[in-house]
Amino acid sequence: MTDRQELHELRQRAHNAGIEGNSKMTEQQLRAALRKVDQGMSPERAKQETRR
Repeated sequence: MTDRQELHELRQRAHNAGIEGNSKMTEQQLRAALRKVDQGMSPERAKQETRR
């Protein structure tokens, strides 16, 4: 899988997890936010904490 495809997949997973407006997040931010959501944090809070 190319980097571009992987990033697209991450963005799709984030969208499905409820992390809206993730188009400006980096790959690392997306991974961190998804990890936090998997641990039970709300999608909006995970996004806010990750983007700091």
